Amino acid sequence: MIKFCSLVSSSRGNATLVSDGKTNILIDCGMSMRKTTEALGRLGIDAHDIDAILVTHEHSDHISGIGIMSRNFDIPIYANEATWAAMEGSLGKILPENIKCINPYQSFEIKSIGAFSFDTPHDAALSVGYRLDIENLKVSVATDMGHVEESVVNSIKGSDIVLLEANHDVQMLKNGRYPETLKKRILGDFGHLSNEMSSKIAVELLKSGTRAILLGHLSEENNRPDVAYDVVKTAICDAGGRIDKDIRLAVANRYEISGMF
Repeated sequence: MIKFCSLVSSSRGNATLVSDGKTNILIDCGMSMRKTTEALGRLGIDAHDIDAILVTHEHSDHISGIGIMSRNFDIPIYANEATWAAMEGSLGKILPENIKCINPYQSFEIKSIGAFSFDTPHDAALSVGYRLDIENLKVSVATDMGHVEESVVNSIKGSDIVLLEANHDVQMLKNGRYPETLKKRILGDFGHLSNEMSSKIAVELLKSGTRAILLGHLSEENNRPDVAYDVVKTAICDAGGRIDKDIRLAVANRYEISGMF
């Protein structure tokens, strides 16, 4: 049975499970080992059976749990060279055989699952998203992007399921409590996707045949699930798409397992 599931998805922590029943992959692990193992257990997966952790970039909400998970459960960690250089000092000791260096835009395989990474415009060493090929399905994770990049859209178009960032509502962010420097960072070309920018990508995904979009990485302070959902739903409907007929739309829970496909 193929599983695609967000374990957590927010500015505080991110982890996504992809499994075909033979191979189990985590994309990022920005949560404690205890929370990760408990979440996996609720999905019927033992942490010893995780075959790989794919890292998008070195920010703590994506990597805080990967070092201890790798050490305790002998899990290989996949990341590009720039990301390894940026995060290595934060992980603790990793066995040499579990350090897997990959190149963006180069396909690789983890047992029965094919993988492909692509650059995302974010203020990290070399931030990436991932597209995974599982049997006859394609699933993608594309978060942490400051603007709509054509190369990203082209990389994820045609995916059956996409976890897509919808980080903030622009007015909520501008009127919120964040300091001006942080607001500028988030709104910048290498910050995070607003609901409106996410909706533009969602329309392209609809046109390409994507069957499900899970909105993720929502800010705790500057967004609400209902706001993100309504903005993206409106754009999809305006483009002629029918929710739950042509495409399924959901919002990942910030703190719990959600979006099981």
